[in-house]
Amino acid sequence: MAQLTTSENHSANALLQSDQPAFMTVYLAYAEDERRQHYLSLQIQHGATLYEALAQSGWLSKFTELAEWCEGVADIVTPTAKRWHVGIYAQKQPLSYRLQPFDRIEVYRSLSADPMSQRKSKSRSPDAR
Repeated sequence: MAQLTTSENHSANALLQSDQPAFMTVYLAYAEDERRQHYLSLQIQHGATLYEALAQSGWLSKFTELAEWCEGVADIVTPTAKRWHVGIYAQKQPLSYRLQPFDRIEVYRSLSADPMSQRKSKSRSPDAR
């Protein structure tokens, strides 16, 4: 079995790394409200963060409330349950999260009421029968 010397090993690693594409595809989804939903496929550089993808997509310019929210939580490493507005495949992630190929970035909107409470209210109302 042949062994690579240090310089050969370094060259082999460089070749392997150069075989990886410089860009990857991620997807973005945002249901602004019941009628306005936004979807986007985006090519970003490997190693990009969730925040960088939002910026590159143009969504921070298009949705000012999202940009303001991002500014306020930029340094948070552990997402807080009720106040967090972004995630990957329904898992809340910090803005510093390093994206993987084909990740689905989801922007969550604030709900005016708890969906479970709304369903219970509807089932109790006389009109629901």
